[in-house]
Amino acid sequence: MSLNSNGSQWYAVAVKPRHEKSASSAFEYKGLETLLPLYRRRHQYRSRAREFDLPLFPGYVFCRFDLTRCLPVLGTTGVIQILGYGRTPVPVEEEEILALRTAVNKKLPMQPFPYAQVGERARIKEGPLAGVSGIVVRVQNTLRIVLSITLLMRSVLVEVDSDALTMEPKQES
Repeated sequence: MSLNSNGSQWYAVAVKPRHEKSASSAFEYKGLETLLPLYRRRHQYRSRAREFDLPLFPGYVFCRFDLTRCLPVLGTTGVIQILGYGRTPVPVEEEEILALRTAVNKKLPMQPFPYAQVGERARIKEGPLAGVSGIVVRVQNTLRIVLSITLLMRSVLVEVDSDALTMEPKQES
């Protein structure tokens, strides 16, 4: 976990259902750095189809701030709490936010995925996600990598080329 030059870190902020976009906009209006990763989902009605941009992590917005100055965050409409253990907020790992932000900025196809703690870890050695590491899975004959946010116990699935992966050594527990 690394501190920004002004002492700020990334935190996961729990918000009321369907308040992710408005909370993220409010944070930005207050001058805070936010991350609200979205994915596109198609919904088929009887006679028509419509696409929606939905949060990859429903009920959560990531925000970078100094914990000693968290009142603007907690005072935002729709905010429930800053995630942590008990009443102690815990920052999200900088590496996890960086991996997620890289995937979002490269506009790679993503979708929510159940949190996974087991499986082989791999680091992407080339392409738009070079340097990012995650857990490798195979979905419908396509290789994908799971990027996880440990604090939320949530993950997203990103499609990758198998040639771009290098397997990381297994960690002993």
